[in-house]
Amino acid sequence: MSENSTATVRLTISCADRPGIVAAVSGFLQQRGFNIVHSDQHSTDPEGGAFFMRNEFLLPSRDESLFERVKEEFQAEVADPFGMSWNMHPAWKRRKTAILVSKLDHALMELLWRFRRGELETDITMVVSNHEDLRQSVESFGVPFHHVPVGKRLRAKVAAEDIILDHMKGQADLVVLARYMQILTPEFVSHYPGRIINIHHSFLPAFVGADPYRRAFERGVKLVGATAHYVTEELDQGPIIEQDVIRVNHNHTVEDLKRHGADIERHVLARAVRWHLEDRVIVHGNKTIVFKR
Repeated sequence: MSENSTATVRLTISCADRPGIVAAVSGFLQQRGFNIVHSDQHSTDPEGGAFFMRNEFLLPSRDESLFERVKEEFQAEVADPFGMSWNMHPAWKRRKTAILVSKLDHALMELLWRFRRGELETDITMVVSNHEDLRQSVESFGVPFHHVPVGKRLRAKVAAEDIILDHMKGQADLVVLARYMQILTPEFVSHYPGRIINIHHSFLPAFVGADPYRRAFERGVKLVGATAHYVTEELDQGPIIEQDVIRVNHNHTVEDLKRHGADIERHVLARAVRWHLEDRVIVHGNKTIVFKR
């Protein structure tokens, strides 16, 4: 196999733990001459627990018919006998990402900057905002900007979401809320299950909802943080992908907390987005298994 002709495929698996899973997966790939170049696995309990695996292996080429045949054979020969939930993604197919944002630009700019540097395996197809403030900054990256105002009444919110969904039709495999200061309706979330990532400016589960920095200040916390999580119908309760914190003290004002927190937010969100795009995250109930590099 020539290095220039090979094509990387990523395989993620979750199932009940039992003997023979690793042998079955590796044997399936070995029989076809596919080289495993990276492998991670985790068991919650070797006796009756859940098993998780992430593999990267090489196909001889980017032949779509070959890829589809491998998927069909894996389903029949490995996935079905072991009762697996699994996904096989060709790394050469870049996912499309839409970003929703309001006025604050730090998390958005971090993603756009990393996108331009080639650090995110995606095509950012658009930025949608309920304000016009960031249009010039976004368009300087060559990314389309859509202004969709959102009214306070539910009917107006639903109408705005319909417009956003229309913009994203066929253009979004992943939706990122980069400080989009709106609560999405369950109907919107249902269009992208497990494919909406939010950055919450708090170390969840503390200070769920609005204005967490002020509430943290009033509580006199010594650590402030940020949480990237998948969005579900329940506000700020989705599976957590990544978190980080920074130490603060009594000298810090609310504005200090916001400034320090913003730096954490942008890095936490960027890591979560990158890991999702690289198929490193497996959702298990309301938790995630994250195979970090």
